[in-house]
Amino acid sequence: MTKILMVCLGNICRSPLAEGILRSKLSDDSFEIDSAGTASYHIGSSPDSRSVAVARKYGLNISNLRGRQFKTSDFDSFDLIYVMDESNFNNVISLARNDEDAAKVKFILNEIYPNQNYDVPDPYYGGDDGFENVYKMLDEACDQIAKTLS
Repeated sequence: MTKILMVCLGNICRSPLAEGILRSKLSDDSFEIDSAGTASYHIGSSPDSRSVAVARKYGLNISNLRGRQFKTSDFDSFDLIYVMDESNFNNVISLARNDEDAAKVKFILNEIYPNQNYDVPDPYYGGDDGFENVYKMLDEACDQIAKTLS
């Protein structure tokens, strides 16, 4: 079984969306997908209502997900760790114990823009359009991940 972790700052906007989108594209029998945040602000919290709404618009239910913080042991539990932006990348890499841990960490948008290290913008302080735009970016990246892994 391939285990994939999506990581953003608070684990209430981008990473739960990415988790829900990728889950919809891959088989539960062969893949385990989870999400986490680099910060502890929203441990135990539901995803942002705007993330839940945009996911629902596209037929996905992420309302049951709960925020958790990334921990060093996640390197042992997951095969691939996708981060949403440079800050998340730096935070996760700072916890890597060795090159093997660090090699698991990838910018999610590199799936569609190889080696560009583009950020998925954090929509938290913006309007609903930001969540729609983030959904579309993540959907495209997750399509590519699913195609590569299937």
